Amino acid sequence: MTVLKRSFLGAVTALIISGAMPASADQDAGAYLAGKQAALANDFAEASRHFSDSLIADPSNPFLLENAMMSFIALGDFARAIPLAQDIVDTGYDSQIAHLALMAAAAKGGDWASIFNNLDMGRQVGPLVDGLSQGWAHLGQGDVTRAIESFDAVIAADGMMVYGLTHKAYALASVGDFEGAEAIFSGPVPGGMRYSRLSVIAHAQILSQLGRNADAIAILDSVFGDAPDPGVAQLRAQLAADEAVAYSAVRSPAQGLADLFHVIAGMVRDDAPKQFTLMYARAATYLWPDNTPAVLMTAGLLDELEQYDLANAAYASVARDDPSFHAAELGRAEALRKAGRQDAAIEVLEALTRSHPDLPDVYATKGDTLRQAERYEEAIATYTRALELYEEGSSARWFVHYTRGIAHHKIDDWPGAEADFRAALALDPNHPQVLNYLGYSLVERGEKLDEALGMIETAAAARPDNGAIVDSLGWVYFQLGRYEEAVVHLERAASLEPVDPVINDHLGDALWAVGREIEARFQWQRALSFDPVEEEIVRIRDKLQRGLDLVLVDEGLAPIRIASGDD
Repeated sequence: MTVLKRSFLGAVTALIISGAMPASADQDAGAYLAGKQAALANDFAEASRHFSDSLIADPSNPFLLENAMMSFIALGDFARAIPLAQDIVDTGYDSQIAHLALMAAAAKGGDWASIFNNLDMGRQVGPLVDGLSQGWAHLGQGDVTRAIESFDAVIAADGMMVYGLTHKAYALASVGDFEGAEAIFSGPVPGGMRYSRLSVIAHAQILSQLGRNADAIAILDSVFGDAPDPGVAQLRAQLAADEAVAYSAVRSPAQGLADLFHVIAGMVRDDAPKQFTLMYARAATYLWPDNTPAVLMTAGLLDELEQYDLANAAYASVARDDPSFHAAELGRAEALRKAGRQDAAIEVLEALTRSHPDLPDVYATKGDTLRQAERYEEAIATYTRALELYEEGSSARWFVHYTRGIAHHKIDDWPGAEADFRAALALDPNHPQVLNYLGYSLVERGEKLDEALGMIETAAAARPDNGAIVDSLGWVYFQLGRYEEAVVHLERAASLEPVDPVINDHLGDALWAVGREIEARFQWQRALSFDPVEEEIVRIRDKLQRGLDLVLVDEGLAPIRIASGDD
């Protein structure tokens, strides 16, 4: 982990420790406990309310202040978070997030002197933020010379060169010095210039302002390849049409800081708790509400935290004419689906198919949502439209064939299902998911068992810790009468997925087949306790009462010949 990343993650430990602080005797214990519980559940609205109630009785408690502030930031409510941040620093408590909030508030209000004052008072965020914020604050005060000096100091610091160069280039471009900005982007950098999405766009726009559209296109292609996102694709089209593209990447000091906060959120996202990363993402969108990548990151974090209404609101804030509008709407539909609002999700996707009728991903996602809503016929038609729109070489085609195959299977159209599964395998021959589904389905149908075994063995070799796939392997051995081998794999599957009713039921059958009847009944009883589907409940209870052999006879199947030799 880099020194820079550690400098930001150092605050995480402090936050975790502060979260363990006990409530004081003066606190409203009920509100405190309710706030703590809500915070653990990432219910930021409830947490902010309860912690605010607790502050009435104990207004200077730094733990309550910080948690209330962070809850409001998570909600995107900086108007209520900033006074709490000020209260935190007034108590003398050292809080990176409070310092961040005050810096964002100063930048939002153009109060650049406050940034210097807070830093002079030791209210630091981290070396990178502290250094670059001074450069942007000097620029906000109109002092370009001192701004450049501040950026140069960051460039000279260990591990911060690329960030300093990038923001110095942004600053020069924002005041119209495109030659100076381009010289930075094209200049010698040890290890080469490392771009972010925004800095690539900035460099391309700067080159366009200098009449060098061909060079701008070359930069875009070298970074994004032949599959750019919609915003980059739109920029490339403008450049290819020989337009003089205006510079719009970072136009103000507030936007410069917003980009920095977004970059930091991306830097720590894989290592820090999502709640911590959300603080930086929210700060970025507070300063620059139209920065769509930061908005999408914020919405994605809220989705991962299972705050689907907040994620929905964030996705919905992306303007309809934004090149990434369809990506935001796809995210919004997913958040609605996860919130249990399938009809609303489908409505969003239907509207998207009308506004973006040529985007196959929209139809594929709509097909998934219809399938999950058990509207299989509509899902099949929608998947078919997606396949018509995808290019023949698209890597997404295998998955659409696979999911359309599942929809066919659900309506008992086995020929259609098998055709789609085999089409998916033709595109991705050894994909474990497809091999398992097709192999297991063949086993359940009693068809092509040798082929099914080969498919599932390949899948299990690729995913040995996947309980569902290991269960399939054990079940195909069971269907082939290889009961001892079946038990080995089904016991393994049950250890991987101990509360899966189907796996426990299968293990019970295999144990019965090898004469371990007491253990078989135990597994069937376990399967019942894990909420199987109604049809299986009836069958499992019948097996518990009469044994597997008599159930099979009633179903018109041959009873199992017990491994002990019984006929």
